[in-house]
Formats: sequence, C-alpha cells, structure tokens
Amino acid sequence: MNRHELTDDQWARVKPLLPPLRSGRPGRPYHDHRRILNGLLWLAKTGVPWRDLPERFGPWKTVANRFYRWRRAGIWQGVLSALLWQADQRGVLDWTVHFIDGALYR
Repeated sequence: MNRHELTDDQWARVKPLLPPLRSGRPGRPYHDHRRILNGLLWLAKTGVPWRDLPERFGPWKTVANRFYRWRRAGIWQGVLSALLWQADQRGVLDWTVHFIDGALYR
C-alpha cells in the first residue's frame, strides 16, 4: 500500500458509508470503491489533471465519472457528515479548532 492511500482502518470506517458495489455491465467489471478513492486521494495530493492518473487506479474516466456522479447524488456530503459525527462521538473532534467558513466565492 502506498503511503498516500487509505489504510485498512480508514477503509473500514469509509466502506459502510458508500453505496453498494454494483456488478457492472457484462464484460466490464465494476471498479472497486477503494481503488477509486485511492485514485482520488492521489489526484488531490498531486494536483495533476484527471488524464495523468496512474493506471493502477483504473481508467481516469472511471474515476472522474464516479467522483462527479457521487457529488450529484450527495454521497460525498453524507460521507463527510458521518465521519465528523463518528469522530465527535469518539471524542476526538475538538470543535474549538475546527472551523469551516460558510462563505462561497465564485
């Protein structure tokens, strides 16, 4: 595992928050969520364009499509909310140092 990919512990927390894995179309396997997420983390870390995603994460279009489809479906917001709630329940989230500005600049 690469140091910028999800650890087993992180994956165990995120996996139940994601949609069920579909079987895909005949002849085209549905790419594993963990592989896709690791690709997204790599993109976020490096800042490169989608097309420069290494092949080990799957086709760049697959990663991009899943990212945008989940954004439209509100899955990312749900994952963030659930992880914040879990951290707060464990007492590891200090709200005095976490602040998210609600302003939106365009």
